Amino acid sequence: MAKDFYQAVKERRTFYGLSKESVLSDDRIQELVSEAVKHTPSSFNSQSSRVVVLLGEQHDKLWNLTKEELRKIVPAEQFASTEERINGFYNGYGTVLFFEDENVVKGLQEQFASYKDNFPIWSHHASGMLQLVVWTGLVNEGLGASLQHYNPLIDAAVQQEWDVPASWKLVAQMPFGNPTAVPGDKQFSPIEDRMKVFK
Repeated sequence: MAKDFYQAVKERRTFYGLSKESVLSDDRIQELVSEAVKHTPSSFNSQSSRVVVLLGEQHDKLWNLTKEELRKIVPAEQFASTEERINGFYNGYGTVLFFEDENVVKGLQEQFASYKDNFPIWSHHASGMLQLVVWTGLVNEGLGASLQHYNPLIDAAVQQEWDVPASWKLVAQMPFGNPTAVPGDKQFSPIEDRMKVFK
C-alpha cells in the first residue's frame, strides 16, 4: 500500500477519532517504528532518539495514568472536557512515546565543546524528524495518529511504570489506531510568505 512520498506527507494529519482496532499487526507496527528509529537522521549521527511502543493494555495504562495526573491539577468543574479528550487517545490501539537520551547529548557537548549550546537543539531536531517519519509511516499504512505533549506532567509516572532510564527525557506521545473520523480542512498560510527562491 506504499504511496508517493509527497502524497503520504499530505495525508499525514491529526486524527483524534481512533478505535482500538489496527489494520497492522503488532509485528508490522514494531517493524515500522524500528526502521524509523534506525534510519531517521540526526546531527553528528548522534542517534539520541529513543522510543517506547505501548500496545493494548499498556497503551490503556498510559492514558489512564495521564488522566489521573491531570485530575490532580485540573479544576473539578473543568475536568469533563479534559477527560473526554484523554478518552479519545485511550480509544486508540497503541502509543509511541518519544524520548531523547540526555547522556548522548551531554557526551557530545563534552566532546565538541564549541558546539555545546547547539546539541540540545539538534537533539530536538532529530526527535521532530523521527516523529514525522513514524507518523507518516503509520498513516501511510492506514492508521490514524496525533502528536501529544503531556510531558513533563507524566514524566515521573512513565519512568517508573515502564522502567525508563533516567537519562531518557520524554518529548512527545503519539496515540494511534484505526481512524474513525476524517480530519477537518487544514488552513495554509500563503506559501510566498514562507518560502523564498533565489536564482
